[in-house]
Amino acid sequence: MKKFLFILVSVLIVGYLIFAAFYFQNTQKNEICNRFEVIVQDSAQTKFVHPQEIKQLVKNKGLDPAGKTVKEINTLDIRDAILSNKLVKSAEVYATQDGSIIANISQRKPVLRVISDTEGSYYIDNNREKMPTSINFSVYVPIATGAIGEEFAKNDLFDFAEFLDEHPDWDAWIEQIVVKKDNKVELVPRAGDFRIVLGTLDNYPAKLAKFSLFVKKGLNVVGWNRYSEINLAYDNQVVCTKK
Repeated sequence: MKKFLFILVSVLIVGYLIFAAFYFQNTQKNEICNRFEVIVQDSAQTKFVHPQEIKQLVKNKGLDPAGKTVKEINTLDIRDAILSNKLVKSAEVYATQDGSIIANISQRKPVLRVISDTEGSYYIDNNREKMPTSINFSVYVPIATGAIGEEFAKNDLFDFAEFLDEHPDWDAWIEQIVVKKDNKVELVPRAGDFRIVLGTLDNYPAKLAKFSLFVKKGLNVVGWNRYSEINLAYDNQVVCTKK
């Protein structure tokens, strides 16, 4: 008898849980959406994307959830609409128990700013992908200008920008990366009226180390305004051009 009662109670509990799940699920689906909230997770550091801008984008696509029942709202379509903004890295859209629709968004993270003679201005993000600039916000990253192709930006320049990010002293010291024909690179320093010629970006850590030594034993002795160009492209030597 006790075993029978135990089985009966267990069946009733399971039945109630199943009923409750369906009941509350159907109740939620019939809720009217009276709130569409967009949360930009990393907005304290980066402000490429604003919540109101995302709401307007969703509205322009005919997907504004306000005033609709939850069962009428396709959260996947809203997510895809949000991801059409190329400054957005990821988006998660879901309904809450009270019928609100929440969109959690993260923004793409730029590593390098490119101003190309042929392809215009854009960023390269931390996944080595091209991303647009924004009229709302600009971020402090290394700037490369000149004859820059997209593949060179995504590979060699990306690696160099990451090196600068990992070495703050160099990052603070270099104002601009200038790319010439055949992907030859010059650097514009923040201090001194001269250019640093790297040549190709092969073995750039050693070239920069050579320049650092030259600063200590050369520029600090003869003065920072003596040369117009300091060439590090040659092995085991620094070639300087006087003004």
